[in-house]
Amino acid sequence: MSGKSVNKVILVGNLGKDPEIKYTPQGKAVAKFSLATNERYKDKDGNWQDRTEWHNIVLWERLAEIAGEYLKKGGKVYIEGRIRTDSWDDKQTGQKKYMTNIIGSDIVLLGGRGEGGGGDRPGGSHGVSTSAPGNNFDQSAPEPQHAPAGGSPITDEDIPF
Repeated sequence: MSGKSVNKVILVGNLGKDPEIKYTPQGKAVAKFSLATNERYKDKDGNWQDRTEWHNIVLWERLAEIAGEYLKKGGKVYIEGRIRTDSWDDKQTGQKKYMTNIIGSDIVLLGGRGEGGGGDRPGGSHGVSTSAPGNNFDQSAPEPQHAPAGGSPITDEDIPF
C-alpha cells in the first residue's frame, strides 16, 4: 500500500452564514461559508455536554453557484470533500499563519423550504456532485418504478452479483 493515501471528509451540519460567492479573474465561481457540526457527549461527572466544531467550506465552479442559490444561513447540508491547509506569512507580525478548509466535491441539500435547505418539497433533499461531468443539478426526485401487474418475483438469478 505504499504511496497510496486518502484525504476524504464527510460532514453533515448547519451553515453559520449565507455563502459568500466571488469569481476568480478567469471567471470561476468560488463559494465560502462556515459549517457547524455538533457533538454531544457525557463528561466525567455524567452530565451531557455539547460541543460545536466550525468548519471553513470552499466550493468551486458550478457547485459554488448552486450553493449561492440554494444554501442559506441555518440550512442543513451534507458535504463530501477533502481537507486542505494553506499557510502564509502575516505581513504585520511576520508569523506563519495557517487556515484549514474543506474543499467540497459533493453536496446534498437537506431539509425543505423554510428550513434553510432550499428545495421545493417539504423535507426533501437534493444532491449534486462535481465528480460527475455534465451534472445539471436535476432537483426532481426519481419516479418510483413499479413491477408490471402479474410480474414474477425477483429470484437469485436476477441479482447482478
